[in-house]
Amino acid sequence: MSKITFIGAGSTVFAKNILGDVMHTPALQGFEIALYDIDADRLRDSETMLQNIKLTSGSACEIKAYSDRKEALRGAKYIVNAIQVGGYDPCTITDFEIPKKYGLRQTIADTVGIGGIFRNLRTIPVMLDFAKDINEVCPDALFLNYTNPMAVLTNVMNTHGGVNTVGLCHSVQVCVPHLFKHLGMETEGVKWHIAGINHMAWLLEVSKNGVDLYPEIKRRAAEKQKEKHDDMVRFEMMLKFGYYITESSEHNAEYHPYFIKRNYPELIERFNIPLDEYPRRCVNQIQNWADMRDKLVNDKGLEHCRSHEYASYILEAIETDVPFRIGGNVMNTGLITNLPKEACVEVPCLVDRNGVTPTYVGDLPPQLAALNRTNINTQLLTIEAAVTGKRDHIYHAAMLDPHTSAELSMDDIVSLCDELIEAHGSWLPKYK
Repeated sequence: MSKITFIGAGSTVFAKNILGDVMHTPALQGFEIALYDIDADRLRDSETMLQNIKLTSGSACEIKAYSDRKEALRGAKYIVNAIQVGGYDPCTITDFEIPKKYGLRQTIADTVGIGGIFRNLRTIPVMLDFAKDINEVCPDALFLNYTNPMAVLTNVMNTHGGVNTVGLCHSVQVCVPHLFKHLGMETEGVKWHIAGINHMAWLLEVSKNGVDLYPEIKRRAAEKQKEKHDDMVRFEMMLKFGYYITESSEHNAEYHPYFIKRNYPELIERFNIPLDEYPRRCVNQIQNWADMRDKLVNDKGLEHCRSHEYASYILEAIETDVPFRIGGNVMNTGLITNLPKEACVEVPCLVDRNGVTPTYVGDLPPQLAALNRTNINTQLLTIEAAVTGKRDHIYHAAMLDPHTSAELSMDDIVSLCDELIEAHGSWLPKYK
C-alpha cells in the first residue's frame, strides 16, 4: 500500500483540507494516510476527524496515527509538511515583543524581517532532522512543504537536506481572483502569468482575448486608493513599481522599507497597516478552538468538499499522468535569469508522472528583480547562519533585511539579535 505522510497533523483544520481532499480523489484511494505530530492530543483529534470524513466520503484510504516519526515516514511516497516550531507561546510572542523594545514593529513576522529570521532559525534544524529520516526510510519521496518561511525552508530541504521538495503557498492561486473581486472585474476568460519569490511573486501578465488588462486594473486601483480598504500596500506598490504582488498587504508592509516607519507614523493610518496582526490571529484561533474542535472532531457526520489546496491535485496528476499546472517554489535552476541561482523562486510548474517540472521565466522587469533580491539577501544569509552555526550571519541577515535596516542602527540590530537568541533559549541551537 502506498503511503502519504502528514507531518504536523495536529494542525487539524489544515489536515482536514489536505487529507479530506485526498479522500475525495479517486486516484488516491487505497493509500495509507500516515499522521504524525508531537502533540498527542491534537494528533488524536485529527485522526478522529479524518475517520469521520472517511465514513461520510466512503473513502478506501486507511488512516493511521504514529507516535514514531521515522515509522510514519517509512516507505512514504508523498510527504506533506505543516509544522510550526515554538508556536504562539512562547516563540511568536518573543518574535514580536522584543523587537518592540527597539521600536521595531511588525505585522506577520513569518517570512523575512526579524521575526521571519528567527522563525527560520528555530525551524531549519527540525526540518534537517526530517531530512535525515527521509533519506533513510523513504529517499524517493516527494516532500510538499506548506510551512513558512516558505522560500528558506524549501531551499534548505533541497540543497542541504537532499530531499525532493516543492513549496506550496495559497497566494498564487488566489491572487487574480481576489484582485478582480476587489476591483469589481470578472475573471472568466482571463489569462495570467505569475513568477518571482514566495510572498513576493509578480502578476507579470494579465489579459483577456489578447487585450492587456493592466491599464484598467491600475485605473480602478488608483480610484480605490482614495478610500480606506484592506489592500492599500499592494495597490501602492503596483502603482509605483508597475505590477501587482501575490501576497497580502499586511505581509508586504513589512517586506519593504516604505510603510512601517517611526519617522512617518501617519503611513500606518494612510495605508491601513495592521500592526501585530499575526498575534491577534493566534489569540483568536486559540479562543475559538474549543467550539471549532467540537464541530470538527465530534461530528460523526462531518463532510468535506475538495478545496483549492494544491496537494491532492499534485498527487492526482502524478498518479494519473494527467497534467496539472501549479505555482510552485523550487530552486532557481536558470528559471528566473536575473535572480541568484542560490535562491528559491516561485514559478509556474507542470505536474505529471515525471513529478514537478518548473518552467522557464527569463528576466523579470529590473525593478521587480531588485525588490526580490532585497528579500533573497536576507534569506540566503539566514540559511548561512543555520548551516554554519555562525552568529555573525544572523547579524548579517538582519542588517540586510529591508525593514529592520531602515529602522535600526547596526549596533541596535546586533543587540536585538543577541536578545532574541537569549530569549529563544533551547528553541535555537548554540551559535558560535
